[in-house]
Amino acid sequence: MTAASKGPLSRSVHVERLTKDRAEIVVEATPEECAALARDFKVPAIRDLVGRFVLSGSLTRLQVGGRVEAVVTQICTVTLEPFEGRVNEPVDVAFTNADILNDTDAEEVELPDPIVNGRIDFGTLTAEFLALGLDPYPRKSGVAFEPVTAGEEPQPFSDLAALRDRLGGKD
Repeated sequence: MTAASKGPLSRSVHVERLTKDRAEIVVEATPEECAALARDFKVPAIRDLVGRFVLSGSLTRLQVGGRVEAVVTQICTVTLEPFEGRVNEPVDVAFTNADILNDTDAEEVELPDPIVNGRIDFGTLTAEFLALGLDPYPRKSGVAFEPVTAGEEPQPFSDLAALRDRLGGKD
Protein backbone atom coordinates (compact mmCIF):
# COMPACT_ATOMS: atom_id res chain seq x y z
CA MET A 1 0.00 0.00 0.00
CA THR A 2 1.15 3.50 -0.70
CA ALA A 3 0.85 6.36 1.77
CA ALA A 4 -1.95 7.85 -0.32
CA SER A 5 -4.00 4.64 -0.24
CA LYS A 6 -3.66 4.39 3.55
CA GLY A 7 -5.16 7.82 4.18
CA PRO A 8 -3.79 10.89 5.90
CA LEU A 9 -3.47 9.21 9.33
CA SER A 10 -1.65 5.87 9.48
CA ARG A 11 -0.10 4.07 12.45
CA SER A 12 0.33 0.46 11.40
CA VAL A 13 1.29 -1.82 14.30
CA HIS A 14 2.48 -5.42 14.15
CA VAL A 15 0.18 -6.97 16.76
CA GLU A 16 2.31 -10.08 17.40
CA ARG A 17 5.01 -7.82 18.84
CA LEU A 18 2.70 -6.31 21.45
CA THR A 19 2.70 -7.46 25.04
CA LYS A 20 0.46 -10.47 25.54
CA ASP A 21 -1.52 -8.99 28.42
CA ARG A 22 -3.38 -5.74 27.91
CA ALA A 23 -1.41 -3.71 25.38
CA GLU A 24 -2.14 0.01 25.14
CA ILE A 25 -1.71 2.13 22.02
CA VAL A 26 -2.07 5.90 21.74
CA VAL A 27 -2.37 7.67 18.39
CA GLU A 28 -1.79 11.43 18.43
CA ALA A 29 -2.35 13.16 15.09
CA THR A 30 0.03 15.91 14.00
CA PRO A 31 -1.36 19.30 12.92
CA GLU A 32 -0.64 18.32 9.29
CA GLU A 33 -2.57 15.05 9.67
CA CYS A 34 -5.46 16.92 11.32
CA ALA A 35 -5.54 19.41 8.44
CA ALA A 36 -5.57 16.57 5.88
CA LEU A 37 -8.41 14.80 7.73
CA ALA A 38 -10.37 18.08 7.91
CA ARG A 39 -10.09 18.37 4.13
CA ASP A 40 -11.18 14.73 3.69
CA PHE A 41 -14.15 15.16 6.05
CA LYS A 42 -15.01 18.59 4.56
CA VAL A 43 -14.93 20.42 7.90
CA PRO A 44 -13.07 23.69 8.58
CA ALA A 45 -10.66 22.27 11.18
CA ILE A 46 -9.72 19.36 13.44
CA ARG A 47 -7.31 19.66 16.34
CA ASP A 48 -6.15 17.66 19.37
CA LEU A 49 -7.06 14.33 17.74
CA VAL A 50 -6.12 11.40 19.98
CA GLY A 51 -7.07 7.74 19.83
CA ARG A 52 -6.48 5.67 22.96
CA PHE A 53 -6.80 1.90 22.54
CA VAL A 54 -6.52 -1.12 24.84
CA LEU A 55 -6.00 -4.54 23.25
CA SER A 56 -6.90 -7.86 24.80
CA GLY A 57 -7.32 -11.42 23.59
CA SER A 58 -5.35 -13.31 20.98
CA LEU A 59 -4.84 -13.13 17.21
CA THR A 60 -7.83 -15.42 16.72
CA ARG A 61 -10.04 -12.85 18.50
CA LEU A 62 -8.29 -9.57 19.34
CA GLN A 63 -10.56 -7.08 21.10
CA VAL A 64 -9.77 -3.36 20.72
CA GLY A 65 -11.53 -0.95 23.04
CA GLY A 66 -10.93 2.68 23.83
CA ARG A 67 -11.89 6.17 22.81
CA VAL A 68 -11.25 8.74 20.07
CA GLU A 69 -11.31 12.39 21.09
CA ALA A 70 -10.85 15.62 19.14
CA VAL A 71 -11.94 19.23 18.85
CA VAL A 72 -13.68 19.77 15.52
CA THR A 73 -14.77 23.01 13.86
CA GLN A 74 -17.98 22.47 11.92
CA ILE A 75 -20.48 24.71 10.15
CA CYS A 76 -23.84 25.17 11.90
CA THR A 77 -26.63 23.93 9.62
CA VAL A 78 -28.97 26.65 10.96
CA THR A 79 -26.81 29.80 11.14
CA LEU A 80 -24.06 28.71 8.68
CA GLU A 81 -21.46 29.95 11.19
CA PRO A 82 -18.42 27.91 12.20
CA PHE A 83 -18.26 26.61 15.76
CA GLU A 84 -16.08 24.22 17.76
CA GLY A 85 -17.35 21.05 19.32
CA ARG A 86 -15.83 18.02 21.00
CA VAL A 87 -15.91 14.51 19.58
CA ASN A 88 -15.71 11.77 22.19
CA GLU A 89 -16.40 8.47 20.44
CA PRO A 90 -16.12 5.06 22.16
CA VAL A 91 -14.32 2.27 20.30
CA ASP A 92 -15.13 -1.42 20.56
CA VAL A 93 -13.93 -3.53 17.64
CA ALA A 94 -13.01 -7.19 17.26
CA PHE A 95 -10.20 -8.25 14.93
CA THR A 96 -9.06 -11.65 13.76
CA ASN A 97 -6.34 -13.07 11.56
CA ALA A 98 -7.30 -12.60 7.87
CA ASP A 99 -6.63 -16.31 7.17
CA ILE A 100 -9.36 -17.28 9.64
CA LEU A 101 -11.85 -15.01 7.84
CA ASN A 102 -11.28 -16.91 4.58
CA ASP A 103 -12.47 -20.10 6.28
CA THR A 104 -15.56 -18.47 7.84
CA ASP A 105 -19.08 -18.95 6.50
CA ALA A 106 -20.31 -15.72 4.87
CA GLU A 107 -23.70 -16.17 6.54
CA GLU A 108 -22.19 -15.28 9.92
CA VAL A 109 -23.70 -11.99 11.12
CA GLU A 110 -20.84 -10.20 12.91
CA LEU A 111 -17.50 -10.90 11.26
CA PRO A 112 -14.48 -9.38 12.99
CA ASP A 113 -12.27 -6.95 11.09
CA PRO A 114 -9.19 -8.60 9.56
CA ILE A 115 -5.65 -8.39 10.85
CA VAL A 116 -3.83 -8.02 7.53
CA ASN A 117 -0.24 -9.30 7.34
CA GLY A 118 -0.16 -9.36 11.15
CA ARG A 119 -0.87 -5.60 11.35
CA ILE A 120 -3.65 -3.23 12.40
CA ASP A 121 -3.60 0.42 11.32
CA PHE A 122 -4.59 2.32 14.45
CA GLY A 123 -4.34 5.64 12.60
CA THR A 124 -7.03 4.52 10.18
CA LEU A 125 -9.08 3.21 13.11
CA THR A 126 -8.76 6.62 14.80
CA ALA A 127 -9.90 8.42 11.63
CA GLU A 128 -12.85 6.04 11.15
CA PHE A 129 -14.16 6.55 14.67
CA LEU A 130 -13.63 10.31 14.41
CA ALA A 131 -15.83 10.24 11.29
CA LEU A 132 -18.46 8.23 13.20
CA GLY A 133 -18.43 10.84 15.97
CA LEU A 134 -19.09 13.79 13.65
CA ASP A 135 -22.63 15.15 13.74
CA PRO A 136 -24.01 15.04 10.17
CA TYR A 137 -26.24 18.04 10.97
CA PRO A 138 -24.14 20.12 13.35
CA ARG A 139 -25.80 22.91 15.28
CA LYS A 140 -24.28 25.53 17.56
CA SER A 141 -25.25 25.22 21.19
CA GLY A 142 -28.48 27.10 21.92
CA VAL A 143 -29.51 27.42 18.27
CA ALA A 144 -32.84 25.95 17.29
CA PHE A 145 -34.26 25.48 13.84
CA GLU A 146 -37.31 27.68 13.32
CA PRO A 147 -39.37 26.74 10.28
CA VAL A 148 -40.27 29.68 8.09
CA THR A 149 -43.98 30.36 8.01
CA ALA A 150 -45.11 32.73 5.33
CA GLY A 151 -48.66 33.90 4.95
CA GLU A 152 -51.17 32.26 2.71
CA GLU A 153 -49.87 30.39 -0.31
CA PRO A 154 -50.49 32.43 -3.48
CA GLN A 155 -52.70 30.94 -6.16
CA PRO A 156 -50.87 29.88 -9.35
CA PHE A 157 -52.22 32.71 -11.54
CA SER A 158 -52.67 35.42 -8.88
CA ASP A 159 -49.93 37.61 -10.43
CA LEU A 160 -51.70 37.49 -13.81
CA ALA A 161 -55.02 38.34 -12.17
CA ALA A 162 -53.45 41.34 -10.40
CA LEU A 163 -51.94 42.53 -13.71
CA ARG A 164 -55.31 42.17 -15.43
CA ASP A 165 -56.99 44.20 -12.66
CA ARG A 166 -54.34 46.96 -12.92
CA LEU A 167 -54.78 47.20 -16.65
CA GLY A 168 -58.53 47.53 -16.18
CA GLY A 169 -59.36 44.44 -18.10
CA LYS A 170 -62.32 42.33 -17.18
CA ASP A 171 -63.21 38.88 -18.31
